[in-house]
Amino acid sequence: MEFDFLNKNVLVTGASRGIGRAIAQRFAESGARVAIHYHINRQAAEGTLADLPGGPHLLVQADVSDPESVRRMVDTAVNTMEKIHVLVNSAGIFDEYPILDVTYEQWQEKWERTIRTNLLGPANTCFCLIKHMKRQGGGKIVNVSSRGAFRGEPRAPDYGASKAGLNSLSQSMALALASHNVFVYVVAPGFVDTDMTAEMLSGPRGDAIRGESPLGRVALPDEVARAVAFLASEGTEYLTGCIVDVNGASYLRS
Repeated sequence: MEFDFLNKNVLVTGASRGIGRAIAQRFAESGARVAIHYHINRQAAEGTLADLPGGPHLLVQADVSDPESVRRMVDTAVNTMEKIHVLVNSAGIFDEYPILDVTYEQWQEKWERTIRTNLLGPANTCFCLIKHMKRQGGGKIVNVSSRGAFRGEPRAPDYGASKAGLNSLSQSMALALASHNVFVYVVAPGFVDTDMTAEMLSGPRGDAIRGESPLGRVALPDEVARAVAFLASEGTEYLTGCIVDVNGASYLRS
């Protein structure tokens, strides 16, 4: 499937590597101008920027767990590009830990960090951008969630909860914004073959993780990116509020 985002501007958070990088590449290859968000790793973000066709593209920096940093990022993207037609919230963190072995203080720290990054970060980014989208006549928002929102994450309960909250946030915003031609979607991947998962996939759990899918593998980043691009493309407005699973039937729900 080919997509046409010529003359469209797209802001992708977490675009310096992994899924976010693949999403930025997919949009750029489809003609879009892309604002590539990064937090700390500017070198990786510059690598992504250098690999994107077309442009001129843009680097924007922010700690998405910091509300003021998010505001500055959105203002920079809007002031530079004038319009943002598509927002993709891909930035997120994942940290496994044995629940019964952490202290109460560690528990609090992990939950606060994850919720601020994975849920409040996208919420604040959406909020800072939706008024611009309303003024320009509409837009698309695609939030990257996880199958962990549905199946539970016993080694990372804060992550599963943050992604379940992101699903609910997305559907609430879909209801609130459709009359303003702002449409909101969710893509929920399972395991994806990225640098963040490489150690886990090459370790003792790798075969079991791949075996969760009848395809016998995990997703490629571009498979997630294609789903994101589809939802952000023209003609999908009536899908607003949907959650699209990209997990190779490793977790099925009805």
